[in-house]
Amino acid sequence: MNRRFDGLISELACTVVSDRACNQYSELTGDLAANAIRRRNLRLYLQELEAIGPEMLLIGEAPSHRGGRLTGIAFVSETVLLAGVEILSTPGHILGSGAGYRRATTGPRLSTEASATMVWSTIRGIAPLPMLWNAFPFHPFHRGTPNTNRMPDSAELAMGRPFIEMLLELFPIREIVAVGNHAAASMTKLGLAHTKIRHPSMGGKNEFVAGMARLSQRE
Repeated sequence: MNRRFDGLISELACTVVSDRACNQYSELTGDLAANAIRRRNLRLYLQELEAIGPEMLLIGEAPSHRGGRLTGIAFVSETVLLAGVEILSTPGHILGSGAGYRRATTGPRLSTEASATMVWSTIRGIAPLPMLWNAFPFHPFHRGTPNTNRMPDSAELAMGRPFIEMLLELFPIREIVAVGNHAAASMTKLGLAHTKIRHPSMGGKNEFVAGMARLSQRE
């Protein structure tokens, strides 16, 4: 097994969050078997990205209850996770059940998320493939209603910074790109230099696509 990402994954697994958030990787609380699947999914993703050598890190605000909360990977719904994505970068494909990714939940329907679908339909044509992450890597929700999403607070953003710094050490990242106003504000609060582009949700898909095209064509 590739041990390169042990430190990052172990830190995620032992982080304690508030009662308004879910650590979907936790070794301490929640559905431990499902969390172990999510940690393994994340490890597989990091290993696939290591072979690609991403130079751009796309940062969202936080995992959603239908995306990274379930799969363990930012901007990845269960549908995207298991189907996989054809990409321009070698080896031409990422994610997918054939690569060993597994669903951590049960039930007849796979989760879908519009933002995940739009992001992947855009970045799949960029080489090297950008890496996806979140300012706060755990799922924040409104107290008492775990199937909701909320903005992470300042303390949670501070909690997320060390993980971003680990990724910057592990991968040949040359540029951080904040996806949307909230992610950009988060990067500003953390003091991390970044470029902001429009989030694809709420009618922003065309601007997101155009923004990514401009960034990928820069030398």
